[in-house]
Amino acid sequence: MTLESIARTRAPRRLVPAPRRRVPEWLRTWPIPLTALLMTLRLLIPGTAQAEVRNLPTDPVRTMATEAIGQDFADPTVLVVDGVYYAYATNSDGMHIQLMTSTDLVNWSSPIDTLPTLPGWARTGRTWAPEVVSVAGGYRMYYSPEEASSGRECISMATAATPQGPFRDTSTTPLICQLDRGGSIDPDVVADGTASYLIWKSEDNAKHKPTNIWARQLDPATGGFLAGSQNTRLLTATASWQQPSLEGPAMISDSGGYYLFYGAHAWDSGRSGIGYATCASPLGPCVDRTTAGPWLTGSGSMSGPQGPSFFTDSSGAPHLAFAAWVGGVGYKSDGRRALWTQPLALPQPATRR
Repeated sequence: MTLESIARTRAPRRLVPAPRRRVPEWLRTWPIPLTALLMTLRLLIPGTAQAEVRNLPTDPVRTMATEAIGQDFADPTVLVVDGVYYAYATNSDGMHIQLMTSTDLVNWSSPIDTLPTLPGWARTGRTWAPEVVSVAGGYRMYYSPEEASSGRECISMATAATPQGPFRDTSTTPLICQLDRGGSIDPDVVADGTASYLIWKSEDNAKHKPTNIWARQLDPATGGFLAGSQNTRLLTATASWQQPSLEGPAMISDSGGYYLFYGAHAWDSGRSGIGYATCASPLGPCVDRTTAGPWLTGSGSMSGPQGPSFFTDSSGAPHLAFAAWVGGVGYKSDGRRALWTQPLALPQPATRR
């Protein structure tokens, strides 16, 4: 996606939490560096939070994060069409993919299931991380259902005539499912001129190995992979704060360069956060800029931000959307992964390469 054209973008209603990634217990105790613990700036205003910033020359700039949807709304993505914000999220309350709409990012419709039926190869109950993009003649949703035969998360694609849906997935097999790496999850789409690329995470943590972020060019006609294209590794979780999982990639271009944002650490922990890398192209090479600690951590009333994505508001300004815990950390503590948004400004390429 580009800053010129990003194809994404409270009365809380209690939803039944969706089951989520199974993380081995031995990985949950992985230590984080002292630099991450020393980031103590807080703004204790309910419903808002000041993002904590590591002052690197390459740091993107942002201001205040605001809680947009207070109910459980994990792995969000926002698409803006004709002044309407379409927010999509991971399964909850019996819905495969949640959809809520708004005209002001404050007042939202009740959620509906925009993907009412899964393909025959998928199992209900673990349908995560939607990414919706506008294409000629309609819309495509990339998402992560569980493959019934393997029990692993895979990536598939559904289509619809409108952003409201319903989306339909007519596939007989997953688009990609790296079973040798524990599965594939968290799709994102980024455009580079007339070409588009799928960005995703392999579930290596399910095999007690460092996780990886990948990219591959898409076929604009079918939405599948372009003939002759190959999986290209962009990042590997190497920093201690990123364990046990580096996930939820989201790439955005800025004046010829690329930022690759990601979530890391245990998703059900208050210590999870958002980091980023800079990349020369959608296929890399990429340099991880936040190995010493997260770029964005919890503060105020939010904890453990994860699942970054991008959208432009009605004025054309870029925003970051992500999920963070409110009301407690983890579902066992009655927590919810609410949708948060905040304005985002990116430095010029000369200051971030």
